[in-house]
Amino acid sequence: MRLKDRIAIVTGGASGIGLATTQRLLEEGASVVLCDIAAREGERAVASLAAQGLTRVAFVAADVSRSEDVRRVIDAAISSHGRVDILFNNAGYFETGAVHEVPEDEWERTMAVNLRSVFLCSKYVVPGMLERGSGSIIHNASIAAVVGDRSSAAYCASKGGIGMLTKAMALDYSPRGIRVNAICCGEIETPLFVREAAQHGIPTAEFRKMLADQHPIGRIGRVEEVAAVVAFLASDDASFITGALIPVDGGYSAG
Repeated sequence: MRLKDRIAIVTGGASGIGLATTQRLLEEGASVVLCDIAAREGERAVASLAAQGLTRVAFVAADVSRSEDVRRVIDAAISSHGRVDILFNNAGYFETGAVHEVPEDEWERTMAVNLRSVFLCSKYVVPGMLERGSGSIIHNASIAAVVGDRSSAAYCASKGGIGMLTKAMALDYSPRGIRVNAICCGEIETPLFVREAAQHGIPTAEFRKMLADQHPIGRIGRVEEVAAVVAFLASDDASFITGALIPVDGGYSAG
């Protein structure tokens, strides 16, 4: 119960890492407002959590690349709970392609979902945290924030931007009580992973085996493992950690 009575927002919370993190934060005592562009999946996620006795959760359908939607999510959290203590910027989008292959609209969409959303959610959450002199913000930056990848130009550029934004925000806000960190995940078993396999035209099982061999630990990651790191960073156990890009990658970036 490290997060007892704390209020969290999780973006991209209807599935994958976002849903697993929402569950972990609830189990640790937090109340969570999760948002996602997929309204039906979001409602199902809340119902599934409630069936497990995790009822301190609400869903708001939102496109977090749009400022009006972001403000609506934050307003919902403040209206219900009075504040936001934890922000997990998790919403993400992936499209394959080297620079000459990426359509301009796909570049813009990737930047909007992966980077603009982090800016917007942080921009509108930070003022309340500054008033209270406390808060924890965690970005999902991906291992693509620190190492490159083939045929992923837009994705790598967006995640690299998150990495530098994490450091800039930590310098600006840590002296005022707000810690800002990022997780840098290797391949994790999520719906996005399945979609990535399809984009590469590789059967999911074959893709999983291929990527497992690239991780020294010998497998790809589980969403629960990522959620545990986010919960740690959100808690007072991480009170001396800020501005960090923390690999959750089974050793992928060690080579």
